[in-house]
Amino acid sequence: MGRTLAALLMIALAGCSVTEKETPAGASGSTTEGSSFEGSGFLSKETYAKLQPGTKDQVAFVYIDQSANWQQYSKVYIAPVTMGLGPNDNVSEQDQQMLSSYFYHALETNLSKNFTLVNQPGPGVMTLRVALTDVTKATPGLRTISVVIPQARLLNAAGDMATGSYAFVGSAQSEGEVLDPSGKVIAAGVDKRSGGMSIKNANVWEWGDAEKAMDYWAQKIATRLQELHSGAAPTA
Repeated sequence: MGRTLAALLMIALAGCSVTEKETPAGASGSTTEGSSFEGSGFLSKETYAKLQPGTKDQVAFVYIDQSANWQQYSKVYIAPVTMGLGPNDNVSEQDQQMLSSYFYHALETNLSKNFTLVNQPGPGVMTLRVALTDVTKATPGLRTISVVIPQARLLNAAGDMATGSYAFVGSAQSEGEVLDPSGKVIAAGVDKRSGGMSIKNANVWEWGDAEKAMDYWAQKIATRLQELHSGAAPTA
């Protein structure tokens, strides 16, 4: 019986998400119809005003210019990742540089699969601008205990129901936009993610959850831009 319970627990843990979607700081209410977002200032006021709550499979707030000729863009310029715009001002300069570089290289790796990466804007080039507007650390030892020990896991799940976030996890919040060659915003998004309860990242280091969030966004951005470029993306 004990072995069966342990096996079932491991299966359940393996099926859990590596990261969990959260409501971004700055959102007025939940990300449901009628809510809005006041950003860090990385995007323009006009762009913030265009953001709408995303669907289940989208980021928290999103804008897509459906009139843009996405098929003409086969190249992407990734601008240097911006950091330090949010309320969390106690991230060291060294860690800021490390996290910014990690995000940039995650974007580079994913986008290069379907687009030609260039070092400056130009004809046929989409410019991608992203910022990490807030990041928090995980607590590695307690993070591991809260995932792998059944009793602690149950308490953590109960805490999530009460607070909207698991205990001892890290998180990251990001804003981004895509510009056409004229500088017009043709897409934008805001999202926040925190560490999930997957056994895959139970023993993360302090910035592990933030890195997993950046991995998620890099893959999401690359997939979405490829869908738009190929005409396969839905209009809504």
